[in-house]
Amino acid sequence: MLTLLTKMTVEDYNRAVDAYADNLYRFVLKNLRDAHMSEDVVQDVFEKLWVKLESVSALKVKTYLFTAAYHTMIDYIRKEKRYQGEELSEMEEPSHNGHYSDLGEVLEEAVKRLPEDQRSVLMLRDYEGYSYREIAGITGLSETQVKVYIYRARIFLKQYIGSLERVI
Repeated sequence: MLTLLTKMTVEDYNRAVDAYADNLYRFVLKNLRDAHMSEDVVQDVFEKLWVKLESVSALKVKTYLFTAAYHTMIDYIRKEKRYQGEELSEMEEPSHNGHYSDLGEVLEEAVKRLPEDQRSVLMLRDYEGYSYREIAGITGLSETQVKVYIYRARIFLKQYIGSLERVI
């Protein structure tokens, strides 16, 4: 159990690492699709938590970690794009012409094609189980914008996947 005090202890920190490191890594990896960069982001997030150990509430550590992961991930993406000289890519037309053998592969490919913001909020909602209000707090978006992004992402996924006949 995390301490109920507002200040975290070293024990609280260690419990937070044990409890949330894997979920943070999966969340970041789903968005970045780069294992090494995802590991760096998660490490940076736990380093930030360590530095702010006494100012982060043990009760709100999960929200802090996912908020920090989201913002750190965005910083990494921007730095990488600036480094490579790439411009933001437009969302591709929703369709697929590959032959997939299972729905998981189709869904994974469809999620990869989502714009960064839509993918992040969708992951927080559907994979991590956050409420719209919590996602708004993590991302800095309004609750309405979170709902819009999730709606658009789900519409895109539905159009991309099409009918199950393509999968079977």
